[in-house]
Amino acid sequence: MKQIINGADFRRLVINAAANIENNKQHLNELNVFPVPDGDTGTNMSMTINAASADLRKVEDPTLEKAAKTAASAMLRGARGNSGVILSLLVRGISNALKGKTEADGVVWAEALQSGVDAAYKAVMKPAEGTILTVARLAAAKAKEAARENNHIEFVHDAAIAEAKVALASTTDMNPVLKKAGVVDAGGKGWLLALEAMAMALKGEDLNVAAPASEGETKDAADFSDFDTDDITFTYCTEFIIQRENDLDVEPFRAFLDSLGDSLVLVDDEEIIKVHVHTNDPGKALHEAIDYGSFVTVKIENMRLQHTEKVMTENEKAPRIAAPEKPLGVVSVCAGDGLADVFVNLGVDGIISGGQTMNPSTQDILTAVNAVPAETVFVLPNNKNIIMAAEQCVGLVEGKEIVVLPSRTVPQGITAMMFLDPDADVETNTDSMKDAMANVHTSEITYAARDSDFDGFAITQGDYMALVEHQLFATNQDLEALLEQLAQSDQHQEAEFISIFYGEDVTEEQAKKAEEIFAAACPEAEVSLLPGGQPVYYYMISAE
Repeated sequence: MKQIINGADFRRLVINAAANIENNKQHLNELNVFPVPDGDTGTNMSMTINAASADLRKVEDPTLEKAAKTAASAMLRGARGNSGVILSLLVRGISNALKGKTEADGVVWAEALQSGVDAAYKAVMKPAEGTILTVARLAAAKAKEAARENNHIEFVHDAAIAEAKVALASTTDMNPVLKKAGVVDAGGKGWLLALEAMAMALKGEDLNVAAPASEGETKDAADFSDFDTDDITFTYCTEFIIQRENDLDVEPFRAFLDSLGDSLVLVDDEEIIKVHVHTNDPGKALHEAIDYGSFVTVKIENMRLQHTEKVMTENEKAPRIAAPEKPLGVVSVCAGDGLADVFVNLGVDGIISGGQTMNPSTQDILTAVNAVPAETVFVLPNNKNIIMAAEQCVGLVEGKEIVVLPSRTVPQGITAMMFLDPDADVETNTDSMKDAMANVHTSEITYAARDSDFDGFAITQGDYMALVEHQLFATNQDLEALLEQLAQSDQHQEAEFISIFYGEDVTEEQAKKAEEIFAAACPEAEVSLLPGGQPVYYYMISAE
């Protein structure tokens, strides 16, 4: 039984945890109870901890403190979504407890797990039970209890896992929504997967994880600066597809291509021939290929040039902070060219792509903030699952101030921008923009990603779903009928202004029909129609 861990051990623990979450991310996504198509707990947790895995692979022979600090820093910047942020906070707390330590036994590890819990609870405004927080808290408490019995880290960690399993099962009863669906909390499951993978590492078992590159195995991501352009023997990556027009034997062609270069892949399915080869003379390859038929696609790329550009890009990753040129600036998160245009026209300085299908990381938000030449930068997350990631930027930015306005929907963000006064101070703008957001009611129409019995609705995969303030309002297999139902809701009947943003899967003709439905059902309101271009959600509707 393993008694203590050092820096190399800690690195192994985190890399194993990242692999386990990655391998199970789709399962975690599917535990999202609400049947909307953007359930992403697993994706967010995986991308967050994989940021740590990637950085840890680059650190040779780290001390325990160094390994923990590297993981915490990477996860803080890579954190995505609420689940990813909480996961990063758990690791940050663990890292804080390991400062100045060269090794950790069970007692120290129990303290570290508790420190992680403390950090997470401190950062969450309204901690809810029946979540990852519950699982982490009860597991840490059991670890401290076990450490008084036996200070071997493996013993303590196994005790934490046993309790985490019990705690995870209890989340079903703690949350009425989970109970109705008969599932456990997705974030809590993710933390259990991390703990179980760490236990495997303690027992000497690697979980589909390559060792660091220094040990002769594959890196998580290639460091292109390790290679010299002169090391590239064949310059051109040549790919093409031929539509077969005869039954010529392909083997002479294969032999010819093999003589021209390396990395040859040739697939012949009797209708097409697909070729990939690295060569210094792509013209010869193409000339020979024409004997077999006509080209469908051709792609030739200069790998020397690609390598140079890649190295230049990697060398430019250091944060660039724009010098302040004005008092106030704004960055906004949204998905869809139309919505981005609306924000830009309202004076937003930077757009961060994401929201519906991919939550931006803390680093993504920080990079956008740094690029704005303003003393104070307002951040509009426009999604309840991005607010925490945005708030993590506050302690990371240098040379300027960040104010996160907790907009939970895109319409809230748009309305907030209408109340931004460039001549007013930060406090005045913060108050007025928050007040404006509070008066916005948001409805959305999307589709069911899976069958579900949710909140009294028997939902079939593919059904149209109307959400009001993120709560399920109605479902219907007829989109226009659902729009009619939504238009009759109190928030639209009482509204003075209704804005309809239609998504990328909606035609202009369909959108105009939606406008007609709302105009007829809400004669007292001013109804406007705008192309949002957003994915996943057919319509986003703002009522004020």
